Amino acid sequence: MAQRPAVRDAGGVGDTAFGELLRDWRRRRRLSQLDLALEADVSARHVSFVESGRSAPSRAMVLRLADALEVPPREQNHLLLAAGLAPAYAERGVDDPGMAAVRAGIERVLGAYDPFPCLAVSRNWDVLQVNPGTAILLDGVAAHLLDKPNALRIALHPDGLAPRIRNLAQWRHHLLSRLRREAGVGGSAELLAEIESYPGGEDCSTDLGGVAVPLELYRLDGVLLTFISMVTTFGTALDLTAAELSIEAFLPADDATAEALRASPTPV
Repeated sequence: MAQRPAVRDAGGVGDTAFGELLRDWRRRRRLSQLDLALEADVSARHVSFVESGRSAPSRAMVLRLADALEVPPREQNHLLLAAGLAPAYAERGVDDPGMAAVRAGIERVLGAYDPFPCLAVSRNWDVLQVNPGTAILLDGVAAHLLDKPNALRIALHPDGLAPRIRNLAQWRHHLLSRLRREAGVGGSAELLAEIESYPGGEDCSTDLGGVAVPLELYRLDGVLLTFISMVTTFGTALDLTAAELSIEAFLPADDATAEALRASPTPV
């Protein structure tokens, strides 16, 4: 049976690993102890006690506080472990037999979007699976980027799509903003630093009336394609792999792009 971490006494009040993590998340969300108490429907006194180590939280309390703080699933596991409790989320590979329903769901979504590009990526943006329509996004990408494909490297590396993206600074800002948010809640700081080192600048302006940031990409033959992206996730997943997996579809933003994609030959 897992044991709760020992409380470090300091005049009757000591921090625990859980208390330190909880305080960190509360400060990230810019909440006071009272704010968190109101969000979680508990007393501010109890929040203070579990944060200082004077009270050991129950499993239900850890999850209630995590929900109030909008803590991602992987980090919820860290909170539970820090409190000496079993994690809530398992983690299995996509190829695990128990993930058959997830694999089937990915296949259905990818197939439904074809001939429009659609790909499934992991929490670190590693490409897990693509549909045939994605070939148009991979044409001309250097082989070293396709060996272990990562969607951000393919999009923004100078040997990837970057030289053919007409609004590169705008698209870079869009992707880097997402990556920075993810890095702030447990995402890869190393990947962020790498992607930020690529050339291209940033432009925070938007198009399409501010509704979405378009991807304006020149095909290898010079034809301009314009996309908007839409992300699908497994909202009720109880496995980390499924919870952190996302499926990104690139939909035509104009009739010319839709016609060009429908006219493209299906790769053999």
